[in-house]
Amino acid sequence: MESEIIVGLDIGTTKIACIVGTKNEFGKIDIMGYGKTESIGVKRGVVANIENTVQSIRKAVQMAEEKSGVAIKYVNVGIAGQHIKSHQHRGSIIRDDEDKEITMKEIDSLTQNMYKLSMAPGEEIIDVIPQDYIIDNEGGIREPVGMLGNNLEANFHIIIAQTASAKNIYKCIKKADLEMVNLILEPIASAEAVLSEEEKEAGVVLVDIGGGTTDIAIFQDNIIRHSAVIPFGGDIVTEDVKEGCTIIKKHAEELKVKFGSALASENRDDEVVAIPGLRGRPPKEITLKNLASIIQARMEEIIDQVFFEIKNSGFEKKLIAGIVMTGGGSQLKHIDQLAEFTTGMATRIGYPNEHLAKDVVEEMASPMYATGIGLVIEGIIRFDIAKIREGNLNPDDNSSGNDKAKKRDKRRSKDSDGESGPSRFLQSLKNWFENDTSE
Repeated sequence: MESEIIVGLDIGTTKIACIVGTKNEFGKIDIMGYGKTESIGVKRGVVANIENTVQSIRKAVQMAEEKSGVAIKYVNVGIAGQHIKSHQHRGSIIRDDEDKEITMKEIDSLTQNMYKLSMAPGEEIIDVIPQDYIIDNEGGIREPVGMLGNNLEANFHIIIAQTASAKNIYKCIKKADLEMVNLILEPIASAEAVLSEEEKEAGVVLVDIGGGTTDIAIFQDNIIRHSAVIPFGGDIVTEDVKEGCTIIKKHAEELKVKFGSALASENRDDEVVAIPGLRGRPPKEITLKNLASIIQARMEEIIDQVFFEIKNSGFEKKLIAGIVMTGGGSQLKHIDQLAEFTTGMATRIGYPNEHLAKDVVEEMASPMYATGIGLVIEGIIRFDIAKIREGNLNPDDNSSGNDKAKKRDKRRSKDSDGESGPSRFLQSLKNWFENDTSE
């Protein structure tokens, strides 16, 4: 049986990437084609110009279609931005008959209740992720179905977004003649691409440094414990270089990428690079030590905010696997060393190549594509969950391909109409768009 073709659409601040993938018989991701274009309508992870964003999406999708030979209609879209918030909440239900086994319907009902929590005006719950369950005050239960008990409780990780920001993303997708299948929090997608199950079990911090934002997801005991979005990324480093070296932005970006370092101590005083002067002006000489000092100051500020989120999560002492950095910003030289010096935690750079098939284009193994590839992986997992629930995929099949889906299905929710919580949120976006008469 052929695997479903899944498309991930990463709408970032600096780039929009469209990745077409499918799962092979070994559970790895075959990249059939991809398209990447400059993002000209997004600022700090939030759509700031609908038409420009739509134009960029169409370009990226067209490139992916040409390379893959697939007509793209349905996409899994990432959401990030400084408006994203998360918090923990505990829900409970008193069961009618403690001698009857706990059913999936009761688990679904408990999860579904979380979507009814009161939010601030203009905010909406976009996802509810069960963490663990408590039965009659006995905690740490992962799979409560089939157990007995009177009082069923659960801890949930609740992700909240600004309704207007989600609507703008949805509007861009519709105007680009696409259909949104899932709206997925970007750090969760990136985590699927670069983290191992062992790291999630031991305790790990994912830090995805994008152009406009730095996304954080903390896992421990294979459960997401905390997520956050910091409104700074690689773009603000480029701005600092531009201002500090008094050069144009294009040259500042090239300097940062080719010669930049996050540790000034790693550069000698006599290392100099010449930047072409503006029309009729002589070239400008910049020392690499001065360049690194500018970059280090801003990166220290970003890492300090990451460390604050780690402390705020309450899991600082339980993260055995340390920090995994990914995203385009993680390609800066010595960034992992700076993170280790600042936080005292072991740090590595996360590449999505572990989940990719062997013959995939080398460029795809870059950290800058971690979110896009993660959206494909997460899309496949959610598609497999839907098939399990519809009875079209054997839940007893032990192949590596649908193992994650089987585990996730035992903890995910359906509402009374058989739709998952995120689908309900998408349905509300669809209803809004159909009723929206504005141009």
